[in-house]
Amino acid sequence: MGFDVTRVRACYPALADGHAYLDGAAGTQVPAAVIEAIARAWRSGLGNAGGAFPASARATAITRACREAVADLVGGDPDGVVLGPNMTTLTYRMAAALAATWRPGDEVVVSRLDHDANVRPWVQAAGRAGAVVRWAEVVRETGELPAAQYADLIGERTRLVAVTAASNVIGTRPDVAAITAMARAAGALSYVDGVHATPHGPVDVRALGADFYATSAYKWSGPHVGAVIADPGLLATLRPDKLVPSPDEVPDRFELGTLPFASLAGVAAAVDHLAALDDAAAGSRRARILASMSAAERHERELFGRLLAGLEAMGHVTTYGRAAARTATAYFTVAGVTPRQVAERLAARRVNVWNGHNYAWELTGALGIRDAGSAVRAGLVHYNDESDVTRLLEAVAGLA
Repeated sequence: MGFDVTRVRACYPALADGHAYLDGAAGTQVPAAVIEAIARAWRSGLGNAGGAFPASARATAITRACREAVADLVGGDPDGVVLGPNMTTLTYRMAAALAATWRPGDEVVVSRLDHDANVRPWVQAAGRAGAVVRWAEVVRETGELPAAQYADLIGERTRLVAVTAASNVIGTRPDVAAITAMARAAGALSYVDGVHATPHGPVDVRALGADFYATSAYKWSGPHVGAVIADPGLLATLRPDKLVPSPDEVPDRFELGTLPFASLAGVAAAVDHLAALDDAAAGSRRARILASMSAAERHERELFGRLLAGLEAMGHVTTYGRAAARTATAYFTVAGVTPRQVAERLAARRVNVWNGHNYAWELTGALGIRDAGSAVRAGLVHYNDESDVTRLLEAVAGLA
């Protein structure tokens, strides 16, 4: 049967409320299987990890299953999956650990395309270490982040290159593999923000060349849990600040405090849900994820073609981003109406979209729209369908 959006939508209880959920770039809805997995974990009885009793053993097993699921999702090693409350918190932790070895005159490369969570932690860490921050620039007219510029940005003093796998507002997918290859050739590490990219297609951290890959489960139908995936051997070289009696093993040493065990059960259930989006997919969970996410990507791309063409055909609408490779994410303004007013008027018609900079602080500044309220974001994920696109286009057309 393959990818059937009607079947997929039926997995999500929230979609029954009659709203067109085009706000997935800020966080997706959750399927019933995830809700039940979290409830089942609580019903079964949970204890903190490391105890001698069954409830503690269940927490340990849930944590291991979560690491294995996230590793299958992105093609990583379960022993290199660091879990935490969100990508921002984890990135600050990683920045502190990595910057401990930086010296004055060392260099860090960040980009104007990125969400601020993959910019500010590095800029601030560089400032404390006396390191130099170098900026990769976006082509304003297209929203592209040319990989060629990194040849001039990366040098022998470069310690880290931070880059997104997809812009969270204009969807641009830069050539991450080319960028990380240049970083590696110079002896630098790469930190790839995969928060927006992960929900929109298959991910292979090895093919990307990412030394660190960050993602957030709530962007792909899971609960609010973040993860950073890296080689366990690389993590072993880092000594983050931690409590003396807390675990010193990798990846535990990076996980401050007690993990939310029931939510971790929901993360594993979300990965299983993604692996089943294409019910014709077969083989290992990793194989099923690759097939299902490829099918979901094709579905999103088809819908997005209609959405984008519809917006660009309206004389009162300006869209941002023209990258050849991009996710199904539209960013636009409406003449004579502020982005917030657009979002409010669409909300009155039960069409959910976001407005503002959406933490793409540098990008909206580079586009020259941040001070005017930035723009409106409408993003597609695998559970959106033709009716969602139709309702958005009709609502925006009504704002002329």
